[in-house]
Amino acid sequence: MQLLLILRTMILLGTRSLWTFSMSGCGVHYMAFLQKLILSFKNLYLPNGIMNKTMVNSLMIQADLEVTNKNLKPTMRMARVFQACYKSLNPDGRLVLVFAHKHPDAWETLVSALIRAGFVVDGSWPIQTEMGNRTRALSSAALASSVWLVCKKRPENARPGWDNLVLEEMQKNIIQSLRNFWDAGIRGPDFVWAATGPALEAYSKHPIVRKANEPGKTMSVTEFLRHVRRMVADFVVGRVLTQNGGTDTVSGLDDVTTYYLLHRYNFGMESAPIGPCILYAVSCNLSDGLLLSKYDLLVRTGGQSKDADEDVVEEGEDAIVDEGVEELEGTSSTVKLKAWSQRKYVGLEMAGMSTPLIDKVHRLMHLWRAGDVIKVDEYLDMHALGYNTLFGQLLQALIELAAAGSEERARLENISNHVADRSGIQSNRLSWID
Repeated sequence: MQLLLILRTMILLGTRSLWTFSMSGCGVHYMAFLQKLILSFKNLYLPNGIMNKTMVNSLMIQADLEVTNKNLKPTMRMARVFQACYKSLNPDGRLVLVFAHKHPDAWETLVSALIRAGFVVDGSWPIQTEMGNRTRALSSAALASSVWLVCKKRPENARPGWDNLVLEEMQKNIIQSLRNFWDAGIRGPDFVWAATGPALEAYSKHPIVRKANEPGKTMSVTEFLRHVRRMVADFVVGRVLTQNGGTDTVSGLDDVTTYYLLHRYNFGMESAPIGPCILYAVSCNLSDGLLLSKYDLLVRTGGQSKDADEDVVEEGEDAIVDEGVEELEGTSSTVKLKAWSQRKYVGLEMAGMSTPLIDKVHRLMHLWRAGDVIKVDEYLDMHALGYNTLFGQLLQALIELAAAGSEERARLENISNHVADRSGIQSNRLSWID
């Protein structure tokens, strides 16, 4: 169906000024066939205007043979297709791509191939192309929007760029787009990839981008997209911390806490497909493996709660929902955040490791639950949290994200009020001394 759509598009256009096709779900055979198709476009039709089926079949056979060449990497296969487009386009022609893939590696392959072929991204738009109630969307975090990239030929005399200048230009280009996408209601993985198009304009205009402070080295597509994703993550977290207003990005927040807020805002405490979680982890310079093991932030779902018999409430006793019941490790491709009460050893000082801010909050919640206000105050003072602006914003954001009436929300409100009271007392003491 996808190939037929492409063929019909080319029949309607019949010119060398525009190539447009969807790159979603492209396999190696598809890419090989597409390359042959573009290069042989002028021979696809008989004099009477009927499609030359013999030619199409021949191209498919050639594609089959090329796929067996295992020496060609995916980037090279895609680059060959784009090079064929480049050669067939007029100097002022345009290449339009429709791409909707949620894995970071796929985007890196696409961008590398575009730049290798000599294209520069000239414009981009996220367009909602998928129905939210389709079968695949109901059971996964498949993207609801496709990113449409409009590319033009890069001038042959284009000069190499410098990473510091390219990143500065990228930030200027992307910030207004992020505001527009957010106001339009784009969220989740769609928001991350929607921002990729505007960012690419600064990077793709150069054949290579050199590092200003590292002579002889270049900034790879992977490095550039890492900067883009982190800026998007900081933007989203900034909106979460300020309840959708007040600032565009947040700086100074550690990677683990940034990931926690991204995940909590988009998926809550429910199970989520691993794909988007990997995207968020990569955006925060982390990996899903680290979040599952070292940081004890995620747990694979699909298991059953252990010690379930211990949670039965005896008749006449007050019903208490124990958020601390551990779950057996699941084997499915979904994960979820661990509840604060399940993270019993977080926030403790460990040699060679800085403690994430979210871990400090959870440690305080455990101390408060134990009724040890003295230890709460000692922990606040030891980490200088009383006057930490980010700590106060994080507490308020977590309160808003927590379910009304839950123990989590109650503990967070207790701590927030306690910190505010202590700050007021300490301020008064300082004024008395003055």
